Amino acid sequence: MKVNIEIDCTPQEARAFLGLPDVTALNETLMAEMVRRAEANMEQLDPDVLMRQWTAFGGQMTNQFMDLMRTASGTAAGSDKDR
Repeated sequence: MKVNIEIDCTPQEARAFLGLPDVTALNETLMAEMVRRAEANMEQLDPDVLMRQWTAFGGQMTNQFMDLMRTASGTAAGSDKDR
């Protein structure tokens, strides 16, 4: 035997029916804070700023990134020198 029950209600109505708290105000506050932080850090995503940060370490960041990619791909660190 198979029974299908279809309920047509909004998310707010479903939360009220199930006795769940209304988190709309909390969600709006969190989203506003996330937008504020993203806008404040948008300059950090500029390619020119990224390159200045990476080259400030004298190429160490590039070597670490390449080692990370080799490790992630399963390739040994020195195996591409043979090519």
